[in-house]
Amino acid sequence: MAKTRQTLVEEVDIEVFDDGKPEEYFLSAREQKKILKQIESEYQLALTFNEAKRKVMLNRLKLYNNQRRNDDAVGDPLMFTVFNTIHASLYDDRLMVNWRGRSGQGDEETEENLNALSEYDYDLMEKPELDYLWNWDAEFFGRGLVIMMDFEREKPYQCPVPEYTPATTWIRDPKATSVNGDMRGRGSMRFGGREIGLSYWELKEQGAYFNIDLLQKEKELKSMIDELREAHRDAQGLEQYKNKEEDLGKKENYEFNLLEWYTHYKGKKYLFTLGNNRRTLTRYEKIKSKKWPIIDRAFYPMASDWDGVSIPDVTEDKQRARAILLNLGLKSAKKDVLANYLYDSTKITNKNHLNFKSEKFIPVKGPVGDAMVPVQKSTAHQYVSLIMEMLDSASQRAMATPEIQQGAVSSERRTLGELELVSSKVDTRYSMTAKVYGWSERLFWLFWYYGYKTHFKEGIDEKVIRIQGALAPVWRTLMRDNIIALVDPDVKIESKVISEARRLRDQRNFNGYAAVALQEPTLALSGRRFILKKLGKLAGATSEELSLMFPKTGEELHAEDENEVLNIDKWANVSAKDDHLTHLLIHAKANQTPNAIAHIRAHKKLLVLVRMRPDLFPPEMPAQIDTATLQTGQGTRPAVTPTQ
Repeated sequence: MAKTRQTLVEEVDIEVFDDGKPEEYFLSAREQKKILKQIESEYQLALTFNEAKRKVMLNRLKLYNNQRRNDDAVGDPLMFTVFNTIHASLYDDRLMVNWRGRSGQGDEETEENLNALSEYDYDLMEKPELDYLWNWDAEFFGRGLVIMMDFEREKPYQCPVPEYTPATTWIRDPKATSVNGDMRGRGSMRFGGREIGLSYWELKEQGAYFNIDLLQKEKELKSMIDELREAHRDAQGLEQYKNKEEDLGKKENYEFNLLEWYTHYKGKKYLFTLGNNRRTLTRYEKIKSKKWPIIDRAFYPMASDWDGVSIPDVTEDKQRARAILLNLGLKSAKKDVLANYLYDSTKITNKNHLNFKSEKFIPVKGPVGDAMVPVQKSTAHQYVSLIMEMLDSASQRAMATPEIQQGAVSSERRTLGELELVSSKVDTRYSMTAKVYGWSERLFWLFWYYGYKTHFKEGIDEKVIRIQGALAPVWRTLMRDNIIALVDPDVKIESKVISEARRLRDQRNFNGYAAVALQEPTLALSGRRFILKKLGKLAGATSEELSLMFPKTGEELHAEDENEVLNIDKWANVSAKDDHLTHLLIHAKANQTPNAIAHIRAHKKLLVLVRMRPDLFPPEMPAQIDTATLQTGQGTRPAVTPTQ
């Protein structure tokens, strides 16, 4: 992705002593000291609270990797197996975004453009990679974090830039239950932040940092990022290496450890960036949005609890127990192979004779039968496999990961009905998690929309996107008024798996109904077209494909023309020979002006009259309707010209 970025928050170019700037854009040296003091107290409070949890997180990475163990011991992959079964299932179930307008007239085009743009940006923002890491942290650590601060302005990228941040480098307000709390903000974090690493040239290139030349190399200072790297190396059984970062030239590739800290200052939300072990302010930005531009995703959330329940919370103790039992079983197996014996030293005086490497004859004084007897072995090892199976089964029940879900052959013979029951229970558990993920996914796309609303300038910015047409891919140029509605649209998030299951169910139910309805001789042509289009939609056809199969009828085009007149509160004539149902459907999209309301009322009255007194309105359609007429709906009707 290109380097030129603009933040979703207010950019502030700070000069410590710039009296020419308005006070709100100016931080004096005194104010900077005040801010540094405030942040230091918040940081120490958050760090003390989070340190114990961070150590647990880093230690669990060792269990997950299953690498750090004695050479003569065997690790157990329970956590890895259960975790990746769940992770693969949830990652495969993509969360679909669907935009819906709220302002009425013209929303359909905006909806279509937003849905096309979000689909195009899905790959442009590297959302698949982001979701993998986002979900991974949520499932492993209980909560994953994504920051939505940046907006890429360089063509052809032009899109918000989401940034994944590792959960192990984030420290937060001890009283926070989530980043932004509930709809009233209760439980929202007061402060929190992360450590980042930026080189001298990256600081210069971004152009938003100051006091860069005051930053110093920090010897023997281990950052959270360094600790995370060491934890991964330790989990892989690799030796740690001494960080020689200070040997790099300051103006080359030396990486400075910086603290990004989100907090309130003078009643406003800010992001401050600090260097030199939090002693030097290098950047600050006032956040415009009401919410923190940080989106947290929880795996199993709990009320009034930031961490909730993670997969290691449920599997860690069982994996440790399984590893102990597994190694006890191996030791027991060795004893079975290498049998132990008691021998009478008065009869066998040279114990070296008992080293049987080949055929050997041993002289014995006295009776041979009791010269050596095998030691009676313990039977405790026989229960090792049983206990391990019980621990494995407990993990499967807790995390809904049966053997069939893991891709393993079940140890039990199950009927087809039993397998379907197990599968349905698994799907229910996973669909619940998908719905929970949908909470954060919705907030993600709202920030995405906010990025365009903030940075896409009318008459200046445009973006060319590729969409899949009915016949071939087509390119569409979007301006601000093509995607930003008068009233901010709603966004609906739905699981791909759940959505597909619902479509198949609806298709199955509607097919039977449609087969009966289409046999009804009194069914109007508009009703037949509706049923056929509904069947096409349930079969997965796109709106464009349906438009090609079922072009707009003369009645539909006429009603749309009338809408243009009704939208400006002008009267349009109503004919008794109109297809009233079609007109009512289309007029529902018109602005509800007085003339539009009266026009709709007239259609309803005529519809009732036509049905009650059909003798007053002789049919003009031919008795025989060919297939082409049914498909296109083109019938004969008198032209009705709206009056001004």
